[in-house]
Amino acid sequence: MSTRYRKQQNLTVNDTDYTIFPFASLEAVGDTATLPYSLKLLLENLLRHGDEDYVSDGDIEALANWDPAAAPSQEIAFVPARVLLQDFTGVPAIVDLAVMRDAMVELGGEPGKINPLSPVELVIDHSVMVDYFGTEDSLARNTEVEIERNLERYQFLRWGQEAFDNFKVVPPGTGIVHQVNLEFLARGVFTLEQDGKRLAYPDTLVGTDSHTTMINGLGVLGWGVGGIEAEAAMLGQPVTMLIPEVVGFRLSGQLPEGATATDLVLTVTEQLRSYGVVGKFVEFFGPGLAHLSLADRATIANMAPEYGATCGIFPVDAETINYLRLTGRSEEQLALVEAYTKTMGMWHDADSVEARYSATLELDLAQVVPCIAGPKRPQDRVPLTESKADFTKVLGEFQELILVSGEEGDWEEEGGTVTEEETTALTGVTIKRGSSEPFQLQHGAVVIAAITSCTNTSNPAVLVAAGLVARKARERGLKAKPWVKTSLAPGSKVVTEYLEKTGLMEDLEALGFYLVGYGCTTCIGNSGPLPEDIAAAIHKGNLLVTSVLSGNRNFEGRIHQDVRANYLASPPLVVAYALAGSMGIDFYREPLGEDADGKPVTLADLWPSNAEISEIVASAVNADMFRSKYADVYSGNETWNELLVADSERYPWPESTYVRKPTFFEGMTPQAPAVTGIEGARCLVKVGDSVTTDHISPAGAIAVDSPAGQYLQEQGVASEDFNSYGSRRGNHEVMMRGTFANIRLRNQLAPGTEGSWTTYFLDESTTSIFDAAECYRRKGVPLVVLAGKEYGTGSSRDWAAKGPSLLGVRAVIAESFERIHRSNLVGMGILPLQYSEGDTAESLGLEGDETFAIPAIEPGQQKVTVTVSRSDADEQSFEARIRIDTPNEFSYYRHGGILHYVLRRLAGTADSEG
Repeated sequence: MSTRYRKQQNLTVNDTDYTIFPFASLEAVGDTATLPYSLKLLLENLLRHGDEDYVSDGDIEALANWDPAAAPSQEIAFVPARVLLQDFTGVPAIVDLAVMRDAMVELGGEPGKINPLSPVELVIDHSVMVDYFGTEDSLARNTEVEIERNLERYQFLRWGQEAFDNFKVVPPGTGIVHQVNLEFLARGVFTLEQDGKRLAYPDTLVGTDSHTTMINGLGVLGWGVGGIEAEAAMLGQPVTMLIPEVVGFRLSGQLPEGATATDLVLTVTEQLRSYGVVGKFVEFFGPGLAHLSLADRATIANMAPEYGATCGIFPVDAETINYLRLTGRSEEQLALVEAYTKTMGMWHDADSVEARYSATLELDLAQVVPCIAGPKRPQDRVPLTESKADFTKVLGEFQELILVSGEEGDWEEEGGTVTEEETTALTGVTIKRGSSEPFQLQHGAVVIAAITSCTNTSNPAVLVAAGLVARKARERGLKAKPWVKTSLAPGSKVVTEYLEKTGLMEDLEALGFYLVGYGCTTCIGNSGPLPEDIAAAIHKGNLLVTSVLSGNRNFEGRIHQDVRANYLASPPLVVAYALAGSMGIDFYREPLGEDADGKPVTLADLWPSNAEISEIVASAVNADMFRSKYADVYSGNETWNELLVADSERYPWPESTYVRKPTFFEGMTPQAPAVTGIEGARCLVKVGDSVTTDHISPAGAIAVDSPAGQYLQEQGVASEDFNSYGSRRGNHEVMMRGTFANIRLRNQLAPGTEGSWTTYFLDESTTSIFDAAECYRRKGVPLVVLAGKEYGTGSSRDWAAKGPSLLGVRAVIAESFERIHRSNLVGMGILPLQYSEGDTAESLGLEGDETFAIPAIEPGQQKVTVTVSRSDADEQSFEARIRIDTPNEFSYYRHGGILHYVLRRLAGTADSEG
């Protein structure tokens, strides 16, 4: 039955008629004109789907009459126009669809019912690693290794491309998913033939990568979700959510000379993370928009996960149309986007009415200064003027522990200082390479300098700036230091075209920044190995070395296991740090080196003016570049097209260490079982604040002596062929063993250790987390995790929930959760509980060696009493908040996970409550 507000209207653009769903029917309900732009997109979505059973008059009225001061309480449904995947998260998503076809047959249904109902696009961009660098053939050699390592995964994706409808794959070597999305995939306005009409509606999406938000810079609403939630969206299930708070962020002024979009986004990230926007929408507005290019906006939008927001969106305006034209979209599409947004009241210009917001923050762009962020969190911004002093403090904390304990220790969280004598006493390690002059590797050495990541490589201004710094340095005879691993991994082939056109590629190459691949590389942890002599020196001298990257994430253990301090910086600063070779430099007072005449060369001597950058960008970047590079984007090269694939509706599951049939649906019953309590549970992991999905489900290298490494060796895989955790996400055996296996994880149940260690409380032994979980499983003991604030920060990794589920974790009790991870836990049937205000594990005296009991919960229940038992004390109990936030989420939990729920629905076996 259709909602009474679902009214249609005709829109004619260039003699073509479209059917749209305007807000005219809501004039008596609420002031839709002053709704935030993002909520208008959600409202249109409700109106258009008003004939579905998941949309009611009450939902539409609640959104049209939105109260900015109210706490989120009303659940609504959101149906994205499309789903975007990258290969790390996309492979397990397609694996799940493949095994759901098998499970559908076992439930008596048709396998073809498991099929994407909306467009799904997957970009292979996370698999290339920087094995080779600094030479002209780096790209070719890395590409060859990538294909060799990932052949089985790529064959599986080719099968999926043939077996599933509405599923397209952008082959490897094309670009980074979010830049490809921005430059090519985004429509702005979607069209669909339905019931004899041509519908027009906003382009919206969810993606299996947290940085899906880059597309918000184009005015397209989208955000990252876990793979399991994306799979449900593919299969026609709406994304359920509470009507969010919307924080307005007013921008004024313009960036000063010397400041970049990277400096701006690091400033915004610090401000918004400090304010607190987790689970909220952020919407940018104000006169400052007029001074930001679309690429600048996309840079800010892309870092929404780093500042904690669900999205960071900009409105559609004249700059949006200019960018769509620049990137080669058709004039017909441009006309439709402009006409549609103006008709719907979604167009922004100087005369637009200012929206109502839950809160408003402000930033004068003129106050932005050059900066970096680190050593381990994107929000830890450091003005460049203070970078040397800040790193000296970080180094002092590390050295204090070395001097006191003689071992590394937990340097990030322990304070401390050292005397000048002690500091200078800790010298470096001398390295000799062939006939070259020997050099010394010291604390603070920059061993990785990477121009990488979607955040910045989508922005021509900062890449041209990097090229100009390289050009000026080359002219003065400067070179990167010999211990620096330099790399350039742009987000699309358009980047290399304009760098080559301007001659800047040659300048970057002269400093070692050769093209290594089109993909995420260093930012995702695919930095590849350090040169053997560098790695040996780090270990010999117990050195605190650093990386500098133009990425978005620098969490512990992410970039490289030997590099403990990692800093985010703009591409031109990445070049500057490669020249300096050390974090211990004051760019404002110390030279980078000397020229051929012995004159000092400073960063100011190399830094280009804003006018220089703008002139080159305007002359070098044009629409023809985008049209030519994306003309055959789905075709791939000869190697891709010759991959052998099975021609079958169901996947044949060959023997593979990359893609294996998962066990999620083994023993699944046609109807959902009754919800039961959790009795006699033991704690598997107890951690503090800001534990990231990198800690829970690593994406980097697989250690030889880790449970995952041991498993692969047992399967006959040599250590040099391990590849990465991310590339093996299609193999649940690897991922189970990789869960909680980050080398920097500090499990409080195994004091004094780092990595995958815990105490197995049934015999008090210290063992790997995987082995302990296996022992508990054999004895039928359920497991819990205890955590602090911001549990699950970072990437939208479904394996950070799938892994714990397969290990037997039934509940996670934390002080707070990051948005995506909380929903992923529910989506895997794990109960997320949040301590009551003021309570923590410490305040409640929880050591982790207790036994936990949690009674069965019911729909709509908001709190539950957790009972804790100890052998040497009386029972205690505490109240926890149930973080199952919507009725739909309870259905997912009740069924054992969202995929079980969807499968039973499609098979027609779900009962009336399910």
